[in-house]
Amino acid sequence: MLDIRKLRLLRELAHRGTIAAVAEALSYTPSAVSQQLSALEREAGRPLLIRTGRRVRLTAAGTVLVEHAEVILADLERASAALAASETGLTGSVRLGAFPTALRTIVLPALIELRRTEPGLEPTITEVDPADVPDLLRGDHLDIALVHEYDNVPSTMGAGIELEPLLDEAVYLASRAAPDVPADAVIGSHATSRWIVGNPGTLCHTMAVRSCLNHGFEPQVAHRIDDFAGVLQLVAAGAGVALVPQLAVTDVPEGVVLTALPIGRRTRIAYRAGSRSQPNLAAVGAELHRAAQHFREE
Repeated sequence: MLDIRKLRLLRELAHRGTIAAVAEALSYTPSAVSQQLSALEREAGRPLLIRTGRRVRLTAAGTVLVEHAEVILADLERASAALAASETGLTGSVRLGAFPTALRTIVLPALIELRRTEPGLEPTITEVDPADVPDLLRGDHLDIALVHEYDNVPSTMGAGIELEPLLDEAVYLASRAAPDVPADAVIGSHATSRWIVGNPGTLCHTMAVRSCLNHGFEPQVAHRIDDFAGVLQLVAAGAGVALVPQLAVTDVPEGVVLTALPIGRRTRIAYRAGSRSQPNLAAVGAELHRAAQHFREE
């Protein structure tokens, strides 16, 4: 009989690539992870890993086993959700991850309402970059999270994650002066402007750079700021232009002109596969939808 805890380690290895990364994520020592995976190979009766220096890769048998592990782990989540549904009342913690612009606009109103309607729930919030969400969910560090992707920067969640649409947002060019060109030419008209972008590695940075490259130029980056409130203040001060999503323009400084662009951002709720019907998570998800309704109606 294959051990589910060892299967989980193999699944994490498939996503993270190194034994050290699996150990760090799941609070094991590297030697303990190696020992457990060796034991799983004995249980399976065939090699599951090919070791090349510090890295390992899956054999064909290992890949097949990971595919089945994803199904088994999702079924266990569904079983837990079914058991929880038989209980009366909602109690316990829910670990929620969200990116900064969603925290104050969607998450905070949702949690205020949940505190009123479901006092037994104890949500805890962690600010996370959407790129980190899949590993945090699969590693059982979060229960539910908000993620986003742009038209020109699609996200890749990988196996073991379920996504639920929440909000489609517009993306705006923030500038000091209104453009005198069509919307699809606005970005190109700022080929010689100074740009304010996010830090490298973030989806927002990639979106801004790709948007400029798609119009035939590389942006002249003057500032790298992840906080959109700070970005808008810099625009108001004449320090450059920037691309900002709808959730970031709830408090626009005087002097900033917003121009809607043919670029969209999609915000979604992410769950571990099979956990979506868990009553606590369903309640949080429903309240997030209610909080997002305000922005759908704008």
